[in-house]
Amino acid sequence: MKLSAADWRRRLGSPWWRGGAAVLAGALPMLSFPAPSLWWFAYVALVPWILLVRSAPTARRAAYDGWLGGLGFMLAVHHWLLPSLHVFTVVIAALLGALWAPWGWLTRRFLAGVPSAGQVVAALFVLPSAWLMVELVRSWEGLGGPWGLLGSSQWDVEPALRLASVGGVWLLSFLLVAVNVAVAVLVAVRQSRVPAVAGLVATAAATSAAWVWSPRPDVDGRVRIAVVQPGVIDGVGGAEKRFAREETLTRQLAGQDVDLVVWGESSVGFDLADRPDLADRLAALSRQVDADILVNVDARRSDRPGIYKSSVLVGREGPTGDRYDKMRLVPFGEYVPARSLLGWATSVGKAAGEDRMRGTEQVVMNVGDGLRIGPMVCFESAFPDMSRHLARDGADLLLAQSATSSFQQSWAPEQHASLAALRAAETGRPMVHATLTGVSAVYGPSGERVGSWLGTDASASAVYDVPLAHGVTPYARFGEWPVYAALLILAALGATEGARSLRVRRAGPSPHVPPARTAHESPARPGR
Repeated sequence: MKLSAADWRRRLGSPWWRGGAAVLAGALPMLSFPAPSLWWFAYVALVPWILLVRSAPTARRAAYDGWLGGLGFMLAVHHWLLPSLHVFTVVIAALLGALWAPWGWLTRRFLAGVPSAGQVVAALFVLPSAWLMVELVRSWEGLGGPWGLLGSSQWDVEPALRLASVGGVWLLSFLLVAVNVAVAVLVAVRQSRVPAVAGLVATAAATSAAWVWSPRPDVDGRVRIAVVQPGVIDGVGGAEKRFAREETLTRQLAGQDVDLVVWGESSVGFDLADRPDLADRLAALSRQVDADILVNVDARRSDRPGIYKSSVLVGREGPTGDRYDKMRLVPFGEYVPARSLLGWATSVGKAAGEDRMRGTEQVVMNVGDGLRIGPMVCFESAFPDMSRHLARDGADLLLAQSATSSFQQSWAPEQHASLAALRAAETGRPMVHATLTGVSAVYGPSGERVGSWLGTDASASAVYDVPLAHGVTPYARFGEWPVYAALLILAALGATEGARSLRVRRAGPSPHVPPARTAHESPARPGR
């Protein structure tokens, strides 16, 4: 049955219909991310949500529409957590979705009815800034980290990657929201199309200028990096069987002139100090392939209490002493926030039964022949500041060791692998994303793909000729400047609104004008 415009308006008058529409509209941007990877859709994906919010009958309803849309967005980008966290995934999405309530209020504030040219121009700056504040707050690791930032949907678009080298993923998010705002105005408000078109033209001009003037990484060398991906290994003795499979795959690299071999996250399930036999086997492998091996140990340490996830470099004589302990842990996956309060999550899903311990600082390791590597573990590759700090500390090559075996049949492996392209483009450093079970991927210093992905069905080793580059990108030099610009825009908005309210209060109420009397002296009912 085809619904008319009047039918839609009537249904959206119902809080339940309107709420469902908000959740659905908020979920639409997920199609821009891998695996669908419809990157072009990100430029219009927010339009239905914006149009719904601007039509809200009250500011309070607009805030509700922002909240429910945020719930839909968070649930969509984290849908792969449902098998692990069950209903708790919905609870987390609802809590984080509330961050979009102010964005919804501002959307109605500037775009409701027939906005003036000034309101449209302000919306092109204010609404992207408010969106960036949402992304900034939810990027705190305790709230789940920066997974699903809107700008990361452009990971495979060369012009967007160039912009990422200027302002990081933050600049991409800002521009995407601005384009969506302009398109929404073009669709819904004919009288305000001139400023909307001007906004699109200005965005295109700024993008073109960044494309022309932003510095390009200068490639000045190459290294051969091998990735070992053992594939899914289940059952009793899984850690021992995985090690044996990784050992077999690594032996196949002998004679291929590799500079470094990288294993995935949790590739070694025992502390090497407690298992000198494993350390000796790794050293023998290093001698056989004539290269250092970066493994990841997920085990209780012998020299301090607790379980750590650690990148450990092993050379021809055994562990070199270079070690990085994971600093940013996955909420519920590797620790339970406020365990005394939320520990029940372990009974309804696959939340961590024991909290992992945190490292205290990032580490740049010397591999040999002047090559310096900066390791990260798992979802640390989602944090732009971590790769930026490693690049500024002298890393020539960024590495992320990951494991997404719990989410093999979801979109998570592809989406995780795509993040390394952005980190490479932001820093001007190549990046290797090595996993246990796929997707493993390698990107050059401009974020371009190097070689083929190792998919979730692969159990193999692969060698990549990785270009090296030096120099400093604008993002590496200046950091999150789009976020600071957004803060200034919102501060200016607050100051303007505050000054306007102050002027109204100082002016006081309008002077009382007595009603005119009629010829019959009846002010209440003229004409009598």
